[in-house]
Amino acid sequence: MTQEPPVVQDPALVQLGINVIRGLAMDAPEKANSGHSGTAMALAPLAHVLWTRIMRHDPHASHWPDRDRFVLSNGHASILLYSLLYLTGYDLSLDDIKAFRQFGSRTPGHPERRHTDGVEVTTGPLGQGVGNAVGMAIAERFLRARFGSDVCDHRTYVIAGDGCFMEGISHEAASLAGHLGLGRLMAFYDDNHITIDGPTELAYNDNVPERFEAYGWNVRNLGEMANDVDGLEAAIREAMEYPTDGPEAKPTLLVLRSHIGWPSPKLTDTAAAHGSPFGAEEIRTTKELLGLPPDESFWVPDEVRAFYGQEVARGEAHRKEWEERFAAWTGDRVAWEAAQSGHGVAGWADTLPTFEAGTKLATRHAINQCINATAAGLPGLIAGSADLTGNNGVALKGAEMQSRATPGGAQLHFGIREHGMGAIMNGMAAHGGVLPLGGTFFVFSDYMRPAVRLAALSEEHVIYSWTHDSIGLGEDGPTHQPVEHLASLRAMPGLVLVRPADANETAQAWRLAVESDRPVGLALTRQDVPVLEGTAERAAAGVAKGGYVLAEAGGAAPRIVLIGTGSEVQLCLGAATALGEAGVAARVVSLPCWVWFEEQSEAYRAEVLPPGVPALSVEAGATFGWSRYADASIGLDHFGASAPGAVVMEKFGFTVEHVVERAQALLAETS
Repeated sequence: MTQEPPVVQDPALVQLGINVIRGLAMDAPEKANSGHSGTAMALAPLAHVLWTRIMRHDPHASHWPDRDRFVLSNGHASILLYSLLYLTGYDLSLDDIKAFRQFGSRTPGHPERRHTDGVEVTTGPLGQGVGNAVGMAIAERFLRARFGSDVCDHRTYVIAGDGCFMEGISHEAASLAGHLGLGRLMAFYDDNHITIDGPTELAYNDNVPERFEAYGWNVRNLGEMANDVDGLEAAIREAMEYPTDGPEAKPTLLVLRSHIGWPSPKLTDTAAAHGSPFGAEEIRTTKELLGLPPDESFWVPDEVRAFYGQEVARGEAHRKEWEERFAAWTGDRVAWEAAQSGHGVAGWADTLPTFEAGTKLATRHAINQCINATAAGLPGLIAGSADLTGNNGVALKGAEMQSRATPGGAQLHFGIREHGMGAIMNGMAAHGGVLPLGGTFFVFSDYMRPAVRLAALSEEHVIYSWTHDSIGLGEDGPTHQPVEHLASLRAMPGLVLVRPADANETAQAWRLAVESDRPVGLALTRQDVPVLEGTAERAAAGVAKGGYVLAEAGGAAPRIVLIGTGSEVQLCLGAATALGEAGVAARVVSLPCWVWFEEQSEAYRAEVLPPGVPALSVEAGATFGWSRYADASIGLDHFGASAPGAVVMEKFGFTVEHVVERAQALLAETS
C-alpha cells in the first residue's frame, strides 16, 4: 500500500478548526441538555488528523468500496463524529448538529449505521466497535486476497476508550486480531483515566499496552500528545510503515494520554466532563480560552467551512483513482458484484439439494449439505464458529482456513469467543463484500446477544447457525438446553428467527437467509429428525411465508389445528393421523418463522389458521408468545434435565400421545 505524503495545513487555521469542533462538542449537548462533551473535546486533534491528513474517504460518495473505514467504539462521543462529518462535507448540516439527540434527527445520541451519512457501524455499547473494526479488517484482507489490491486496498481505524477495553468483548476481538495478524487495523486508545463513576483507578489498573503486546499487537505509547497534531500525524505515519501482510504483520495500538474536557478550567480530568453538559458559564469561560466567541453557539466561520470543505476534492481524487483502477481491472466482475451485494451469483440456489421423505437427518447436518452445495455461488461467504465448526454445520469442504498465510480463506475459526464473533460478523457485513455465517450452540446465543441486537438494529446481513436447539440435545443438561431462547429472540425487533422442521425446510431457510438483507438466525437440531412428507413440494413457498399448511386430514374442514416448529412438527403429524383415525379432522401447520408469517396478508394468515378453529401449539421451548396463534400450548416453561435426548423429550411430554391427549382436551373445552 502506497502512502500519500504528509498534508500541509496552515497551523492557525488547523487550531481554529479544532477549537470550532470543541465548541460544537459543548454547544450540542448543552442545547440538548444531554450528551458527552469531554471526550469529543479531548479527541478533536486526533480526529482532525485522521479525517484531513490520513484517511482516504469521499464525503460525496460515502459508500465507495475502497474507502478507509472509521469506527468510534466509544460512541458516546458521537458529537465528535457528527462534527467531522458535517465539516468535511457529508450529508449532514449544522441544523442537524443543532438537533443533536432530538426525536427524528440525524444526530442520535450514539452513532447509528444507515441513519446518518458516513457512520460505518452502530456503536454505543462499549467494546462493540473494537469487534466491528476487527471484522472490517478481516473483510478487507479477504477481499484483497480474493480480488487483488487494484480493487481493495485500504485500512481500518478505530478509536476506543477505557470502557471499551474494560468490557470483555474487546479482549475477545483483540486476541483474535493479534492471532490473525491484521496489519491494516489501527486502534487508538483514548487513555483519559475517567469513567462516569470517577477515576478509572476505582476499578481498573490494567496495563493495557502490555496486554495488547501479549495479544500480538504492535503497541506504541504516545504519551502527552493529544494536542500535537503534527506529532500525531508523524506517529500514525510511522505506524503505517509496519508490515501489513505476511508473518510479521500485526495490528497496531497507539496509546494516547488525553485529558477529558480540556481546556475547561473546572471540568478537565473530571468525571463531570464525561456525561453531562458543561453549563452556560463553564462553556463561556472555556470558549474564551479557545478564542471562540463566548456568547455565540454553534459558531462555524466561513474560513473553517472552506478549510474542511477541501476534503471533498481530496476524497474525490482518491475515489476517481480507484475507479480508474477498477475500470482497468480484468478480474471476475460477476463474483465481485455478488460479493459486494452480500448475496450470490445468478442461479446460486439452483444447486440446493432436495431430501427424500422418510430419511432422517439432523437439521444441523442438513444445513452443512446446503452450504457446501451452494458455496461456489457465494463468493463473499466466510463461515466460522465459536469452536464448534463441525457441530454447527458450518464446515466448508476444501476451504482454506483464514490465517496470516491464507488471508483469502473462507473458513474462519473464531475460537471460544461468541460475543466477539457476533461483533466481528457485524463489522464484516458493514464493511461489505462479505457474507458472514457464524455458528454456536443455540443456548450460547446468550453470550453474543448484545451483538445480535446491534445486528438487528443496524439491519446487518449476517446469518447465525444456532444448533442444538432444544432439550432434544440431551445429556449436556439444563446448562446447554435452550428453553427461553426462541421466545426471547422472537421478541427482538429486526431479527429473523427460523426453526425449520426438516432438511427440506432447512434448505429453503438457507436460501432465504442468503437472499435476505436482515440478520437471520437458524435454530437447528442436534438430533436426527425425519424428512417429512410434503416438504419437498411445499417448503419453498411455505417457508418463505413463514408458515403453511403441511398436512390436511382428508377433505374435511379441520376441527383443530396443530401448529409446530422444528423437531416437533413430526409430533403434530403423528397426532393428526391418530386424531383422524378417531374421527377428528386435524390440520398440521408448520410455522418456522413468525416474522415472515406476520409479513403476509391477513387473508393468508387466516387461510392457514382459520378463525374459530381451536389451535394447539407444540414446541420444545417456553410457551411465552404463543397465545397470538394458539388457544393452548405444549411447551417447556421450566429448565430441562440431563439424560438422552429422546428420554428428556418423552419425560416432558413431547410425544404423539400427549399431543393427542391435549388436542382432545382442547376440543372438549371449546365445543
